[in-house]
Amino acid sequence: MEKPLIKGRGAQINTGNPFLKQHCVIEDTESGGPPQTQFFFETPKNIVSKSESPDLGPMHSINPYQGCEHGCIYCYARNSHNYWGLGSGLDFESKIIVKTDAPALLVSYLNRYQGPVTPILLSGNTDCYQPAEKKFELTRKLLRVLYNYRHPVSIITKNRLIIRDLDILQKLAEENLVNVFLSITTLDESIRARMEPRTATAAKRLEVIEMLSSNGIPVGIMNAPIIPGLTDHETPAILKETAQRGALTAGYTVVRLNGTIGTLFEDWIKKTFPARAGKVLNQIAGCHQGSLNDSQWFRRQKGSGKMAEAIGQMFKAAFKKYYHGRKMPVHDKSKFRRGGNLVLEI
Repeated sequence: MEKPLIKGRGAQINTGNPFLKQHCVIEDTESGGPPQTQFFFETPKNIVSKSESPDLGPMHSINPYQGCEHGCIYCYARNSHNYWGLGSGLDFESKIIVKTDAPALLVSYLNRYQGPVTPILLSGNTDCYQPAEKKFELTRKLLRVLYNYRHPVSIITKNRLIIRDLDILQKLAEENLVNVFLSITTLDESIRARMEPRTATAAKRLEVIEMLSSNGIPVGIMNAPIIPGLTDHETPAILKETAQRGALTAGYTVVRLNGTIGTLFEDWIKKTFPARAGKVLNQIAGCHQGSLNDSQWFRRQKGSGKMAEAIGQMFKAAFKKYYHGRKMPVHDKSKFRRGGNLVLEI
């Protein structure tokens, strides 16, 4: 007999860890419910990660949390949980690693930093406004530090909790030190609730865009990832709705299922949308040289082939129609208080 879907979780299984020779699974047969969220605490030596990916350019990022309770089934960050000895399935969204020293580590980093000013991205891997943030407030503390040092920051999220920090975001925006991107994959709640079970609804995300924009905070959107056969037809509507709410720019990526995510996604789509599963998997593969994943620089994000080209053309047409003449303001890098010359504020 097939097990019922695990409500409130994206992944329906926990994959094995490729770094471990043995894999132990403990199943909760008593409660019958989804795995409960557990928090683990990490004290890293550094908090700012640097990336030199050719197709992304130089990027500095901070992830105060590893793992993400949002549970987005397609999330590329799931594989990173393997480095902690955990699985990329249910472990990723129920075993959350919290870096409690993140604000202090950022202060230390900014005090000694001597290189060119590079905006720091919050949520380069996992969402900094995931549910754990309501409890630990690490993102809010990081924003305070960044404002005190007048260091530019970018944020990407799909959680309405960002509105809690309007006061700090407004101060950053007044000095051209912040931009925010909302990730929107679908406007269809029946899909969102299964694909991104613990995220804000699309309606709530549209409200966030409107609220940020009306408060002078530059906001854009990422229609990402676009999933062919499931959400690709929604792109024009998403760009129209977000532009009407005040978004200044938009970008997109085509889904790619790297590492163990292919196994997770295939299991999920067959259980949640069985009638569409074959079409979706075939069209994803059609965008990536016949595979569910493509790691080739500059090709991996947008895909290749006829389906990927059609998605790109549709996005460009919608962007031209709804976003013509708009652009995101550039960060002001000249205000950075280098070497700890700061005055505590907020």
